[in-house]
Amino acid sequence: MTALRPERESGAAGDQGVSYGQSYGSSGAFGGGSFGDGWYEGRVPAEGAYEETYAPVPDDETVALRVPDPPPVRTGDVSPSVAAGPPGGGRAARRKAARRRHGRHGGAQRPSGAQESADAPKAPLSRVEARRQARARKPGAAVIASRAIGEIFITTGVLMLLFVTYQLWWTNVRAHAQADKAASSLQDDWASGKRNPGAFEPGQGFAILHIPKLDVVVPIAEGVSSKKVLDRGMVGHYAEDPLKTAMPEAKSGNFGLAGHRNTHGEPFRYINKLEPGDPIVVETQDEYFVYKMSSILPVTPPSNTTVLDPVPRQSGFTGPGRYITLTTCTPEFTSKYRMIVWGKMVEERPRSKGKPDALVN
Repeated sequence: MTALRPERESGAAGDQGVSYGQSYGSSGAFGGGSFGDGWYEGRVPAEGAYEETYAPVPDDETVALRVPDPPPVRTGDVSPSVAAGPPGGGRAARRKAARRRHGRHGGAQRPSGAQESADAPKAPLSRVEARRQARARKPGAAVIASRAIGEIFITTGVLMLLFVTYQLWWTNVRAHAQADKAASSLQDDWASGKRNPGAFEPGQGFAILHIPKLDVVVPIAEGVSSKKVLDRGMVGHYAEDPLKTAMPEAKSGNFGLAGHRNTHGEPFRYINKLEPGDPIVVETQDEYFVYKMSSILPVTPPSNTTVLDPVPRQSGFTGPGRYITLTTCTPEFTSKYRMIVWGKMVEERPRSKGKPDALVN
């Protein structure tokens, strides 16, 4: 028999001369001597004598066959689905588990527990906490003031931009339309044979100014009122005392005209580019008056009215004659000073003879 058994002590009473190597068949073995009546019973240990000594130790390290434990796996090295292992059960159970993880049609993986807890609705705030957060979100006085100042600056900038656009663009558009309408009306009156009254009302057109070099064709009206004449894109005749000047048909005198250099049609914007000999033509109902540019005064104070004298000073003219004077503001976009251009009449041509060479060429 191969079971474990207690080891006999050598030289024990009644067991002398018997060894494990002795044959079981000898007389000292199962006969009357060694394993006879009473020997086995006297040598069987008492019940429970070896239970504590040979009780199996509760330890995993045994000689029995066992499935080795899997190596430890770090959570960050594998995905949650791999770490969780394959679902138990059959094919149907695995499909259900896959649908729970990825959705019915293979969608995105369900969020983890941490994400679910983060996305979960938060508990409602108390009144005190809600008021505290509302006060924290409310801007302070400095922030409100800076916002108000910023809005004022932005509004002011927008208004200034609109004003500049109005002055530099829209006034020209409107003045050109008004001047063209006045010139067309004047030419229609001439074509219909309507005679001029000889004396014109302020703002009434009576002639047309041509400056071929500058491509200027603009009606001439009585007076130099900004509202009635100049701002409507027309050129005004100095016809009121103390700055009254002669008419073109006068045999002697100075025909004085004023016009805007910038905005409101700006008919005199480029008169500084005129050179001696350039033609300036005044067209009336009956005649063409042709002048030749003779001199220019680039800058003079607005109070210098001597430029409109019958023989204007600083013009280079030395005696009476038939002159024309163009006045405008300078520098551009200001009205601080005046620019003066003078011309002398060189031809008086009836309309019945056709246009002068200055307008034909």
